[in-house]
Amino acid sequence: MELIFLPILILIVSSSFSITGASTIAFSTVGRANYAFDIFAVPTTTTASGFKEIRLSDGKSVNYNGYFPSPSSLSVIPSTGPDPATHFLYVSERNGSSDIYLDVLYNNNERVGSRSILEAPTESPTRLQIPLLSDKRLSMKDKPSLVGENLIYVSTKENPGFPRRSWAAVYSTNLRTRATRRLTPEKVADFSPAVSPTGKLTAVASYGLRNWPGDVQELKTDIYVFSTEDGSKRVKLVDHGGWPSWVNDTTLYFHRKCEDGWWSIFLADISVTGSTDIRRITPPGIHAFTPAAFISDPSILAVATRRSESEFRHIEIYDIASNKFIEITRHISPKTHHYNPFISPDSKWIGFHRCRGGENDNNLLLEKIQSPIPNISLLRIDGSYPSYSPDGRRIAFVNSGLYVMNSDGSNLRKILNQQAFSTAWDYKRKGVVYTSIGPTFAGVSTKVDVISINVDDEEPKYKVLTRGGENNAFPSPSPDGKWIVFRSGRSGHKNLYIMDALKGEEGGIHQLTDGPWTDTMCNWSPDGEWIAFSSDRDDPEAGSFELFKVHPNGTELQKVIQSGIGGRVNHPWFSPDGEHIVVTSDYAAVSAEPISHPHHWQPYGDIFMMKSDGTGIKRLTHNAYEDGTPAWGPLFTDLDNVERNSGGSKCSFDDCHWLNSV
Repeated sequence: MELIFLPILILIVSSSFSITGASTIAFSTVGRANYAFDIFAVPTTTTASGFKEIRLSDGKSVNYNGYFPSPSSLSVIPSTGPDPATHFLYVSERNGSSDIYLDVLYNNNERVGSRSILEAPTESPTRLQIPLLSDKRLSMKDKPSLVGENLIYVSTKENPGFPRRSWAAVYSTNLRTRATRRLTPEKVADFSPAVSPTGKLTAVASYGLRNWPGDVQELKTDIYVFSTEDGSKRVKLVDHGGWPSWVNDTTLYFHRKCEDGWWSIFLADISVTGSTDIRRITPPGIHAFTPAAFISDPSILAVATRRSESEFRHIEIYDIASNKFIEITRHISPKTHHYNPFISPDSKWIGFHRCRGGENDNNLLLEKIQSPIPNISLLRIDGSYPSYSPDGRRIAFVNSGLYVMNSDGSNLRKILNQQAFSTAWDYKRKGVVYTSIGPTFAGVSTKVDVISINVDDEEPKYKVLTRGGENNAFPSPSPDGKWIVFRSGRSGHKNLYIMDALKGEEGGIHQLTDGPWTDTMCNWSPDGEWIAFSSDRDDPEAGSFELFKVHPNGTELQKVIQSGIGGRVNHPWFSPDGEHIVVTSDYAAVSAEPISHPHHWQPYGDIFMMKSDGTGIKRLTHNAYEDGTPAWGPLFTDLDNVERNSGGSKCSFDDCHWLNSV
């Protein structure tokens, strides 16, 4: 088989993009429907049960990574009503995109003056809520800060021009003039910014000019420091560290995974000119990370922890002098994960985010996501492996079984109870859906079969189309309804095969690709001319997948695109006109430190689209989670968010699995 290379494709990322016809791309985000994060706070003296965490954010959408600004920042708050009481920054994912909000809470019953809502809470405080970057800048998952009138934050709005290099960079926006300055050097990515108490310095975790090497647990970053005013005087302060937090302008904490396997907090002291004194603060035996310094008392700090006897993440205070941890949140809500502590300026309160629990039982079945392309609708689905019916009016997807619903989220029905993955609709036989039943991410000899099922039957029953069960998966029908391409491990390697769509293997089968590698995640183009698929054939077993396409007769194999060296381009799906392909890829690397979020196997996944020859790549999602399994439908879906009661716990997600062992 002749391989045709398209050599320039790995370097082009489009800043402008156009596509003919209106359509919809649906995709999944692992775990996202269950987060329901809100900003909470407790007194630093909380050491026993009986105290209720005070929720500060409003219970809408997903709110996280809070920050208490100093009183000097109150000048940016509009002069309305009584004196501001409690005010805080946070990231929120409402309205289909992430933004940074400033919430100001007032007592609803009296003029509280300088008293905090935390000290005089009411059932319904008056809330002034200000979206700070409403000009649609892409504010990401990292913690924001406010220095006078300047908002310091991370955005992924600028492409560095290299595959597998993060787009995350630190910016400063003056909230009065709206003037914005990039503080991170060009072609460099910065994470987890922390502004010093005087506001003069900012510390970040950064790879510098190095490419992201594929880290999905601890990022192998260093700590850099630069001028908050303009990003100048940038120096590397610490080798190997993340999530800095300043005690004063010469001392900061950071976290690091140590050689003994424990995440620990370290202190870096730069008070001695020309040198940095680094020492480990927290002992082995307990994971401690995402530190938050107490400005008024450098002998203590707040950290998130994972203890070996608990599967939940909690907030604790560590007393450096006595070498003791003081548990804070475990006494209050022991079976809830608590993330990323932050301290009030007077050191009396610890803020954090956690899932708000049973207050809102409904998940978002379909969530409308802000699309960078006007005539393409983006929808996040509470499930995975969505596919659209040929007329675009229905969606099949899997979520502990096979489901079908109308494209507006109505008439949701469970069709199949068995574990399934990947779905595709027959072009000619109305109501026929193809899927695979069996475990995902399994070896070549695992029993997985391709089936067909008519979802319009009164009592749907499925037909097994493959024999032997050698990991047969990812079926995609030809547009004439005669054939199905799928991947199978029957040869000892996962390659592509084509079989009869109606009778399965009994009606005929032939092998499309053959080799000691993995070809998988195939999709047949609407005009029948091409089959796109992901393959690790250039470096089998290394975990790197590139996008290829081939004619159904096996001719003109082409590499469409690769995500740099060692990257991944997965789950291709042709546009309804066949002119474009949507994929999930690590092209933009990671957008935040994975330790600061719940568990994701692949926290680098984002959704990209491109022309079918691989040119003109366009990033569609900007996430620190795992976006994947996109599908393209022929109709434009304009809807409000669609909710459903999932019947389970709103907070049923896992903390980072790799914290379970040392």
